[in-house]
Amino acid sequence: MKGIEVARLCHVSTSTLKHYEEWGLVPEVPRAKNGYREYSKVHAAYFQCIVKMNIGFGMQFVREIMPLIQEGEFMPVLWKINQAQTELQKERHQAEQVVAMLDVEEVEWFERSRKKKEYYTIGEVAEIAGVATSAIRHWENEELITPMRNQESGYRMYSPQDVRRILIIRTVSRAAWSLDVVREVLSETEHQHIKRAKELAIQSLEYIDHKLIARMKAITALNALLDLISPEEDVWRENPSGSYAYYCDEKK
Repeated sequence: MKGIEVARLCHVSTSTLKHYEEWGLVPEVPRAKNGYREYSKVHAAYFQCIVKMNIGFGMQFVREIMPLIQEGEFMPVLWKINQAQTELQKERHQAEQVVAMLDVEEVEWFERSRKKKEYYTIGEVAEIAGVATSAIRHWENEELITPMRNQESGYRMYSPQDVRRILIIRTVSRAAWSLDVVREVLSETEHQHIKRAKELAIQSLEYIDHKLIARMKAITALNALLDLISPEEDVWRENPSGSYAYYCDEKK
């Protein structure tokens, strides 16, 4: 096959194919007597897999697995993909929780309140948020909040903005996430209305769904490549018998 034919098949430029070759992502391409590259069906399958995997998993991931595939190390590749899919599932679950948690009527109620004070005591904040004062002190120690101090008494003084942050921290913390995730949510809501943060979380869900579709298409291309290059004796060629065969053997 000519380079232009492979490029059209993969919907990329011929220069992109050459980059993939230079990076060692495909087997060495032989050349004809005239010096032109001669691509085989195997090379075309490699390139198709690379393009699809790049869309679904990113080029860094592609550069990790393609050399393994060339070495016949298929199982490590499959487990890397399985791990990446597990992480994507976790990412979506977290995004779903953010969407649910940012639907916080209590936070918006406090923002609309006409009876706001200039400052609140820690006891008043604990009552508003429905948490123990020790929890508020812990969040302060973790630098999630930084209340002012009364210069004379040394008591903590919480502004309405502090109370709003505490309400959000309380809500996110109920999901038993790490404090790093709490900080991330706070960062999203710091300079934006909480409804905007929820919109961003919904957009992230849509992005994750599209990434899943791209990954499934990439896995299809990978399967086609492995079917083409795996030797007959490779475990990839085996048909998993599953539990049914196990029970059949037991009966025998």
